[in-house]
Amino acid sequence: MSENTYTKPGEAYERDARYITTRITRDGTSGYPVEAGRYRLVAARACPWANRTLIVRRLLGLEDALSVGMPGPTHDERSWTFDLDPGGVDPVLGIHFLRDAYLARDPEYPLGITVPALVEISSGAVVTNDFDQITRDLSSEWAAFHREGAPDLWPAEHREEMEGVMRRIYTEVNNGVYRCGFAGSQEAYDEAYGRLWVALDWLEERLASRRYLMGGKITEADVRLFTTLVRFDAVYHGHFKCNRSKLTEMPVLWAYARDLFQTPGFGDTVDFEQIKRHYYEVHRDINPTGIVPLGPGGMAGGLEGWLSPHGREALGGRPFGDGTAPGPVRAGEEVVR
Repeated sequence: MSENTYTKPGEAYERDARYITTRITRDGTSGYPVEAGRYRLVAARACPWANRTLIVRRLLGLEDALSVGMPGPTHDERSWTFDLDPGGVDPVLGIHFLRDAYLARDPEYPLGITVPALVEISSGAVVTNDFDQITRDLSSEWAAFHREGAPDLWPAEHREEMEGVMRRIYTEVNNGVYRCGFAGSQEAYDEAYGRLWVALDWLEERLASRRYLMGGKITEADVRLFTTLVRFDAVYHGHFKCNRSKLTEMPVLWAYARDLFQTPGFGDTVDFEQIKRHYYEVHRDINPTGIVPLGPGGMAGGLEGWLSPHGREALGGRPFGDGTAPGPVRAGEEVVR
């Protein structure tokens, strides 16, 4: 596998935030109308940004309307690959390299081959890889295909505050761990590290008196925070040098993360083995040997305390508000532990 380079000596890490911003909408004004069975969500379990879409798809019950393809945990500079599928080929799209779907959209496509991506099955072309907008649209534009009892992940009464909370979580935590891990200088690392822990301390305080970020029920804000927290001790603490404390040493955030992990739709999308293989094998500029540590999480996907009692019920609230929990994981989409 060819090596990728994520750090620039002497420089702070800056994420390339240029994405294909085409949307799939109810009225089809973008040229891509919402239609059951027309699109395939490509989402690697290893990736936190893709993990968001897997959680939201499951919470909303979109499995019948939107199929899913899951690349393996490792890739080189060319592309994510479908090496978990028989013959290394996605059974619906018929491709091995995800880049083929990007090149079907634009033969001169110049940007990163990222997940999640929504691909139109008939053309084999990526419609969008704008991870922030994808989950927003799954909640709003795809509402006609939500399961009965699907939760409202964007409650109108909290939306303005949610935007501010999610913006801070994105810049300081979701992307903050990467700014630590891919820092190209001591100064850049020190600055990123300080910002990360200010934010985590803020979240520890915020969640001490409320079960979820916006109060008594789960919103998309919780989805976005969870995918970073669930990877924290397995990869970010050591691999990305975010090592002031482990998640397990932050009592409020650890209990909050376990509460979500044990909620249908969250922990049942998490594959610790794939997560660890991705970070430690792909990021060879910061882990040259490619050795994957055995703990925590374990190469066999051990849960290591994630299923222990969390006590968050004492704060009240109902995870799905007036809705209900999603049913069992669909056959073929289970995490093998």
